[in-house]
Amino acid sequence: MQLFIQSLKDLFTPKMLKFSLVPLLVIAVVMYVAFLMAVGAGIDQFQAHMETTQTVVQNGVPHTQTQVVDADLNTTSAIGNFIATYIVGSWLFSFFVYAIGTFFVLYASIFMAVIVIGFLTPYILKELQQMHYQDVEFIGFGNMVESLLLTLKWLFVMLLLFFLFVPLYFIPVVNVIALNFPLYYFFHKMMNYDVGSTIATREEYAIITQLYSGELRIKTLVLYLLSLVPFVILFATVFYVIYLGHTYFIKVRELRLKKKEE
Repeated sequence: MQLFIQSLKDLFTPKMLKFSLVPLLVIAVVMYVAFLMAVGAGIDQFQAHMETTQTVVQNGVPHTQTQVVDADLNTTSAIGNFIATYIVGSWLFSFFVYAIGTFFVLYASIFMAVIVIGFLTPYILKELQQMHYQDVEFIGFGNMVESLLLTLKWLFVMLLLFFLFVPLYFIPVVNVIALNFPLYYFFHKMMNYDVGSTIATREEYAIITQLYSGELRIKTLVLYLLSLVPFVILFATVFYVIYLGHTYFIKVRELRLKKKEE
């Protein structure tokens, strides 16, 4: 519990907050500007169609150009034509588009920021080392090819588990566990490898994951459950790295001190 509290304190230091917020803010701004530009063009076209439709109804005279537009609209979307002609004005359509779009952009930005932050793990751990573990040397192991192969392996196992658990999806309560277990498996493997391979040697990593497997599973399970809380993911990724980073730094320090004594 003490380690958890310390990790929270570390999370809200200026540099750690920068790691958490800067990627999200940059991605969110870029995506929202792109969204506004794309939707703006669509709204203009929709409003033009609304004006054309209203003119036909008021005059009561068929117009060749309007019939073509209506034909195109009926071909692409009968529902869109019904809304445009009989139910709401373009202002209501615009409101729903912007509201739903903003919500989507927010979640998409968070998802992309989490991916970007994943590449910042060495920098986050380096900052953590400077704060608490200057006596523990960064060694690390592995390379891009190994990381990619392991990721594909764990991804395959996750998908296989999803397939094998299909019969359990129809059992109440059990289906919640069956749906989340494959995701937790992938999360556990990725987080441990990401942090452990940055700090420890290959031998130290193997010893830690073997001797403290139960402790690591409990910690990653707590972190995974936290990620299910809405908007916690905003700070969660950096917090995961800090929390597991503390664990690996402490275990590596103990192993190296023990090795020196021998």
